[in-house]
Amino acid sequence: MAEAADTQGMSASPARRWLRRTGALFAGAPLLACLLQLPTAPAAHSAEQSSPAEATGSNTVDVSLDSLAPSVPSDGDTLTVSGTVRNNGKQPVTSAHVGLRVGGTVSGRAAIDDAAKRSGFNQYTDGTEVGGKYVEKFSRLAPGVAQSFSISVPVKNLDLGDDGVYQLGISLSGKTASAPYDQVLGIERTFLPWQPDTADTKTKTTYLWPLISTSHLTAETGPGEQQTPVFQNDDLANEIAPGGRLGQMLNLGKELNITWVIDPDLLASVDAMTRSYRVKSGTDTVAGRNQAIAKRWLGELEEAVQGEEVVALPFADPDLASLAHNGKNVSGSLSHLKDATDVAADTVETVLHVEPETDFSWPVNGAVDPSIVKVATSAGADKVIARSDSLQDGGLTYTPNAARPIGGGTTAVVADARLSTAFQGDMTKADNATRAVQRFLAQSLMTSLQNPGKQRSVVIAPQRMPSASQAQTMAQALTALQNGNWSQSQDLSAAADAKPDPNASTKVPAASAYPKSLRKQQLPTSAFETILGTQTDLDRFKMILADKSRVVTPFGRAMNREMSTSWRGRAGEAGPYRDSVRSYLGTLTDQVRLIEKSETKLSGRSATIPVTVQNNLVQGVDKLVLRLTSKQPKRLEIDGEDHAEQTIKVSGGHSQSVKFNTNANANGVVAVEAQLYTEDGQKYGPPVTFDVNVTEFTPTVMLVIAGGVLLLVLAGFRMYTQRKRAAARQAEEEVAEEDAAVQETSETEDVDADGPEEESRVRSGADGPEHPSDPSADTAQESADPSGTGERVDR
Repeated sequence: MAEAADTQGMSASPARRWLRRTGALFAGAPLLACLLQLPTAPAAHSAEQSSPAEATGSNTVDVSLDSLAPSVPSDGDTLTVSGTVRNNGKQPVTSAHVGLRVGGTVSGRAAIDDAAKRSGFNQYTDGTEVGGKYVEKFSRLAPGVAQSFSISVPVKNLDLGDDGVYQLGISLSGKTASAPYDQVLGIERTFLPWQPDTADTKTKTTYLWPLISTSHLTAETGPGEQQTPVFQNDDLANEIAPGGRLGQMLNLGKELNITWVIDPDLLASVDAMTRSYRVKSGTDTVAGRNQAIAKRWLGELEEAVQGEEVVALPFADPDLASLAHNGKNVSGSLSHLKDATDVAADTVETVLHVEPETDFSWPVNGAVDPSIVKVATSAGADKVIARSDSLQDGGLTYTPNAARPIGGGTTAVVADARLSTAFQGDMTKADNATRAVQRFLAQSLMTSLQNPGKQRSVVIAPQRMPSASQAQTMAQALTALQNGNWSQSQDLSAAADAKPDPNASTKVPAASAYPKSLRKQQLPTSAFETILGTQTDLDRFKMILADKSRVVTPFGRAMNREMSTSWRGRAGEAGPYRDSVRSYLGTLTDQVRLIEKSETKLSGRSATIPVTVQNNLVQGVDKLVLRLTSKQPKRLEIDGEDHAEQTIKVSGGHSQSVKFNTNANANGVVAVEAQLYTEDGQKYGPPVTFDVNVTEFTPTVMLVIAGGVLLLVLAGFRMYTQRKRAAARQAEEEVAEEDAAVQETSETEDVDADGPEEESRVRSGADGPEHPSDPSADTAQESADPSGTGERVDR
C-alpha cells in the first residue's frame, strides 16, 4: 500500500521539545568541559566514549506493557499504563523506577513500521521522561524476578500537540554494581494515537468478521430415513461452546459494526448437530450429545445477523488459488466450485433466514494473479477480495479507495495489508495484544492523516480463523476505532460500490509474483485427481439408485470439503480425508453385487443358468443390466448368442436370481462371465466368472434308450392284441349264451305241451353246466362313470 506523507519530520510540539533539549545541551557545554578535566573511573570514562545505547545497557531489564487505557485518549482523560518489569541481568538493580516517555510523532505509515522495529534506548527519539510523581519506584530488582507496575498520568501532562501518532516509551531506570549511576536499563515502546477532535472527513472502514472452521462432517450417514450425519470428532462442539473460539467470535461480533463473512458449511454442520448425530470413535461411532450447544449458538447467530450484512462464501470455502494453479486442468474441478457457490445462498437462508451476498470471492490472504481472478469469477462472483501487498500501489503517497476495476466487469476490493495482518501473532500474551492494538490504531489514524480532505474507503480482512485471543484483541481494537474521531463503519458492499480512485493501480500481478510460502501450502494436483475419481464413482453409482439424493447430496458436499482452504498447512489430514470419502463410497457401491458361483453342471443340450444379484442397500436399485457371456460360444451359446443381457430391479435388502437360457454344442468345461452394467454401458462392480461343465448324452446311450422305447412299444402292441382277442372271445360266448337262452325258451314251451316230466327234465339241465369246461356267466356289468384322473381308458 502506498504511504501518505512518508517523509521524515516532526510535529510542532516535538520540535519545540527537541529545541529545548538542544538549548540545554549547549548551555551546559562549558560545565561539561570542566567536568571532563576531573579524574574519572575507567568504567565511567569508557561509558562516555561509547554510544548512548551501549552506555545505558537498555536490554538489562525486560519491560512488558500489559495494558494501556484509554487506547485513544482525548482531552481531560487520564492515561493508565500497566505492566511488569523483569531483571534479566546477573546483578540486582537498585534505585529503580518506571516512567513514561513521549517521543515525536511518526511521519507516515512506513515510519510506524520502522519505529516498531527499534530496540534499545535512544534519548533523542524516545524523548524525556514525564517524571515527577508519575513514576513507580523499586528499591531493588533481583535477577530473574518480575514485578508489576501501574502509572496514571493526566493527558494534559503528556504535552501532546497536533493530531498525529506519538511514540510512547515505558522505561526502567536504575543502577547496578558495575554501573553505579542512573541509566535506562530497559524500555518498551508503543504508539499513542492523538485525535481529540472529530475529523472533518472521516475514513469509511469495513471490517470483515469471518465465521469459518475446518471440515468436521464426513460423507457417512446413517441408514434410516433421517440419514443421521457422522462427524469426524466433536471438536466443533468445543468451538461453538460459550468459551470456545467460535463462541467468542459470535459474542464479540454482536457488539461491533462489522460485515459477517460466513462459510455455509459451518452453518450446515452446526445445524446437523441440533438433531441426532454420530461421532466417530475408532472403527465405530457413538451418539453425539451437544445438541443444546448447537441450538444455542445458531439461535444467537440468527439473532445477531438480522439487519446486518452477511457475505456467504462458496460452500466449504474452496481454495481458489489451488484450483487455479493445480486443479483447473483436472476435469470437473471447476464444476465443484460452481456447485459450492450455488448451494451457499440456500444454506444461509435456510439456517439463518437472511439473504446473503454471494458475489464476493476471497482468495487466501488476498493474493491474486490472473488465473486466480479467472477461477474466482468463473462461478458467478464479480468481486474479488484482494490485499494491498498483492495488488500494490507503489506510486501513491496516500491509501486509495479499496475498490478497483480490474477488467471483465470484475472489481477487486483491496484490503489494507497492514491493518489486516495486525493480529496474526500470539495474542495470548498481554504485552503482544496491547502493542498490536495500539499499532493498529496508529496505522488507521495515519491513513486518515495522509490526505485529511479526501474521504476514502478502507477494507480490513483479517485471517480466516482467528484464535480466541486474536478475536478478543481484534474486538478491543475495533471498539476503540469505532469510538474514535477519525473513522466510521461501512458495509463491504458499500466499499465495493465506492468510486474507484483513478490513480490507484488496477494491474493484477503476474503468476510469478504469487508468494512462494502460499504456493507450498496449496492442494496438489493429485488431490483434484482423487476428487475426480470419487465423482466418477459417484456418477456410476447414482445411475442405479431409486433415490439418488441420498448419496448425491452428502458426497457432493464432502467433495466440496475436500477442496477447502482450511486444509492449507494440514496435508497430513487432508489426504486421509479425501481417501476416506472415496473408500466409503466404494463400500456403498459394493453393497450391490453378484453372488459368487461354483461350477455348474449342464446335462443335455439346453438348460437355464441362474445368476443372483444381491442388494444390501436400504433403497432399491433399478436400471441395472446383467450380462452373461460365454467365453467359448461355439461350445455353449446363451440365448443363441455369445452373451445375453437382462435389465433387473432389486428392492433394498433383497436378492434376485436371473435365469439365462443356454444351448450346448459340445461336451466339456466352458468359462462363463457374469458382469453388471449401468444403463449407459459402464461396468458396475467386479465380474463373477464360473465354469459350466456340459455333460451331453452319447450315441450309444441314445441307441440303448431307443431300444428300450421300442420294446415298450412292442409290449404295448402285444397287450393290445391280446386284449382284443379276449374281447372277441367274450363276444362269441355272449352270442352262444343268447342262442342257448332262445333254445331254452323253445324247450320250455315244449315242456308245457308235453307235461310235467319234460319240464322237470329241462329245469334239471338248466341248473348245471352242460359241460365241465364251459365258463360260468359271471362277467360284471360295465360302469358308465368317467375314468379317474391318470387312469388309462381303452376305447
